[in-house]
Amino acid sequence: CEVIELFCDVDGTFPNHHPDPAHPENLQDLVRCLQETDAELGIAFDGDGDRLGVVTKDGHNIFPDRQIMLFAQDVLARVPGGEIIFDVKCTRNLAAWIRQHGGTPTMWRTGHSLVKAKLRETGAPLAGEMSGHIFYKDRWYGFDDGMYAGARLLEILSRSADQSAVLNALPDAPTTPELQLRTAEGENFRMVEELKRTAKFPGASDVITIDGVRVEYPDGFGLARPSNTTPVVVLRFEADTPAALSRIQNDFRRAILAVKPGVKLPF
Repeated sequence: CEVIELFCDVDGTFPNHHPDPAHPENLQDLVRCLQETDAELGIAFDGDGDRLGVVTKDGHNIFPDRQIMLFAQDVLARVPGGEIIFDVKCTRNLAAWIRQHGGTPTMWRTGHSLVKAKLRETGAPLAGEMSGHIFYKDRWYGFDDGMYAGARLLEILSRSADQSAVLNALPDAPTTPELQLRTAEGENFRMVEELKRTAKFPGASDVITIDGVRVEYPDGFGLARPSNTTPVVVLRFEADTPAALSRIQNDFRRAILAVKPGVKLPF
């Protein structure tokens, strides 16, 4: 295939944009290249090449949780019943997709070292997280390798005439980007522990506390978890409809303000 390179000269100052493919603003040059050339697919890597970003010909960002769907479908065709690991920030459509294709979904804590350790513990053939770390144990060595994941993506998509159609057909839902509630050092952990202890979420079907508080509803989910690296509470919301998304955010707004009155929320 023909490859059009963008910003492939090594420069640790990153003069073009921040090298994080998890954020759509860092993929705009890739989107423009797809619009202006005959290229059919855009692939982006972070600064050390262990995370993958994907953009379709029509400019849609295929977030890592949807990438994992495609990878899982392919792996489970060879490993029936295989365990697929993903982190708490991923779409709720992912677990259903894994079951639909004969696999066993396992939600786990965010953090590439934590996900890699879980893969090693379970022997799962595939793991991934919302930040773009993809871990292949199937035909590979079980570590996060963005370039290898990109090669596997090309292998899968080479079987179809319309790569964008395959990617755009993966289940999707209205969702927020990763939101950050800034706190004092250490306060993010205290806030989330208090949410675990006291918050009530009427209408929830499940409350998962393996990493923060992830509240599952029949029509969506909300997440509040303390970042492991910076003093922020990470928030993410997803729902079947915009109205459901707003309702779930209101539940979290009420719960967070009960723990920390007057705090400025990012939603």
